[in-house]
Amino acid sequence: MTEDQRPVVIQELESVVIRFAGDSGDGMQLTGTQFTNTAAIIGNDISTLPDYPAEIRAPAGTLAGVSGFQVHLSESDISTPGDAPDVLIAMNPAALKASLPDMQPGASIIINTDAFNKANLAKAGYENNPLHDGTLSNFRIYEVPVTTLNRNAVADVAGLSPKEINRSQNFFALGLVYWVYDRPLQSTIEWVNKRFKNKPEAIEANVRALRAGYYFGDTTEAFQVRYRIKPARLRAGHYRKISGNEAMALGLVTAAQKAGKPLFFGAYPITPASDILHALAPLRHFEVLTFQAEDEIAAMGATLGAAFGGVFAATGTSGPGVALKSEAMNLALMLELPMVIVNVQRGGPSTGLPTKVEQSDLLQVMFGRNGESPLPVLAPATPGECFDMAVEAFRLAMRAMAPVIILSDGFLANSSEPWPIPDPDAIPPIPVEHPTQSNGGDRFQPYRRDPVTLGRPWAIPGTPGLEHRVGGLEKSPDFGNVSYAAQDHQRMVNDRAAKVARLADIIPDQTVFGPEEGELLVVGWGGTYGAIHAAVAHAQNQGYAVAHAHIRYLNPFPRNLGYILQRYKRILVPELNMGQLSLLLRGRFVRDVISLNKVEGRPFKISEINKTITELMAGA
Repeated sequence: MTEDQRPVVIQELESVVIRFAGDSGDGMQLTGTQFTNTAAIIGNDISTLPDYPAEIRAPAGTLAGVSGFQVHLSESDISTPGDAPDVLIAMNPAALKASLPDMQPGASIIINTDAFNKANLAKAGYENNPLHDGTLSNFRIYEVPVTTLNRNAVADVAGLSPKEINRSQNFFALGLVYWVYDRPLQSTIEWVNKRFKNKPEAIEANVRALRAGYYFGDTTEAFQVRYRIKPARLRAGHYRKISGNEAMALGLVTAAQKAGKPLFFGAYPITPASDILHALAPLRHFEVLTFQAEDEIAAMGATLGAAFGGVFAATGTSGPGVALKSEAMNLALMLELPMVIVNVQRGGPSTGLPTKVEQSDLLQVMFGRNGESPLPVLAPATPGECFDMAVEAFRLAMRAMAPVIILSDGFLANSSEPWPIPDPDAIPPIPVEHPTQSNGGDRFQPYRRDPVTLGRPWAIPGTPGLEHRVGGLEKSPDFGNVSYAAQDHQRMVNDRAAKVARLADIIPDQTVFGPEEGELLVVGWGGTYGAIHAAVAHAQNQGYAVAHAHIRYLNPFPRNLGYILQRYKRILVPELNMGQLSLLLRGRFVRDVISLNKVEGRPFKISEINKTITELMAGA
């Protein structure tokens, strides 16, 4: 039997978790993205976790410079990128060392042996080579000289320097993994041709590297088994792969279109929110105007000015940016102008962990402004929900005539999932009215409120007869003149709070996954949804009376939330902070809750939540 006729076993898998890890210059984010795109085209359900350093270029070969991309693909519905990789592709010793604590015994590790030299081992903190000292005895190891094989594959491509030749080794690794998991090369080859259309030598090198990795898997004796994951059984529809930031951008544009309004997006670049600005910038043909401001304060001021001018206005930032925007946010609250403020949360405080996830800005957006200044706060639970919440935020902003805050996070922003593309005609329009004549006889009353919503009229500057005063000083009701009268301040504070509270009349009731009453209710918000949902489903399969309530509306809370909390003996609140939602629930509903807190810069694992649920139920 010849080499190309050797028997290869095809094994069906329900799911697999793969992590690509290497130096920040090794192209691991690109490699993971291409693998994810191919999985999406095949029809697998996917969930991803990009994980990269905060430094623009951390020292090569060090733990601080490790960049990873984890993807979970399955033939069934999944909600997380997986607790532990089944397969690790380690491009250097640092990538191996950073990932080993997450690996379960029996997992497979494909190692670029060319990188395991004395210098790189020292940079990663290895005194001995882990390939030889028994460190990896519990794993299935595949030693592949990726760098050498890649150099051989592209050596005769004209016009490439040695450094440029090495850049394509990530595609060699990608091609190998494509072979092992029975993935086609075509979509990645098409991407390479498009991406490097003006650089034929780059096209040649990357395509050669990709195919060389694929054929190495086909010809080497090391890989005797290939794996296949069938397309997922998703509900019928047209799907695309989408990240939270991409979905947020599309939602903002859709909201403006549904209102018949231009969209203004003013922002200062900040990780991990910058991709919203990037996604919106090319959409000028949808009446989208993007403005990259010189700082966060200017971005907020420009957004406020755009809303005053009568367009749909939004801004995006992260926690440090919200701190800088807070004064102008309060001015927008006093002017009572509709706009959306997206906070893609990251680790803090201060500059903190720019590329890592946290949910620690909840109390900041609830109370981090001077005075009594309540604003509506929404929180999507999945990347795809970022689209829905962007549309919903503008809808609520119009009803209450107030800024609305969306709390996304770094995990939602960067992770991807299959997203059923909605029918645009099925999305209800957002009604917008601008008065054209005075509502108070000879004199326009800018703070004369709608009796149902308590929102004020949105008058376009320059409309004849609608001249009026606005500003940051307290106002008299109706006419908006500056007033220091005690009763005027009390009434305006009451009205601004009441119009936010009245949004509870139209937002959906809180839903519960699981029994309507029982021993334990697990309450979450934001990007913890997938891990909580999977852990609760596992507990239910074990026979425990456990339910899950995920809160998308944080201010105001859904009307029935307090009633739901009373139907369970205990409440568990997992969140990526030190107990902020727990504090709000205790204060609002006078219910003791059990906090499960984590601030490691990484999402919850299913096992972490499941362990706590099991311990609580065992003690019941």
